[in-house]
Amino acid sequence: MSERTRPGSNKYPRLQAPVYFTRAGSLWPWRKRQPAGRLPGGISVFTDDQPLERGVSLRLEIFLRDGTNVVCRAQVAWVETLPDGAPARYEVGLDFTVLRPNDRERLSSALEPESSHP
Repeated sequence: MSERTRPGSNKYPRLQAPVYFTRAGSLWPWRKRQPAGRLPGGISVFTDDQPLERGVSLRLEIFLRDGTNVVCRAQVAWVETLPDGAPARYEVGLDFTVLRPNDRERLSSALEPESSHP
């Protein structure tokens, strides 16, 4: 998928923090689910892991610079295979599906400014 055809490419700021993700099971530890809305549109991350399919639900743990973490849930919006020499094998766009309200603000400090990527 090229940059031109990537859905909402300017709506997925790149996350500048380490992230660990696993496929989300049917059980989720939070009793109350709240829709996340968008941060704006989601985020993109680099990964060398096996490519994920669009629509797959993931559990994320994002490690912030201040030593804290954000645990949330997201759905794969798109996957792009990157060329040799890129920072990773894949770039993945994620739409948040479960995110605590205060975590939205905490994550904003870990996003690459929109002007630094297409």
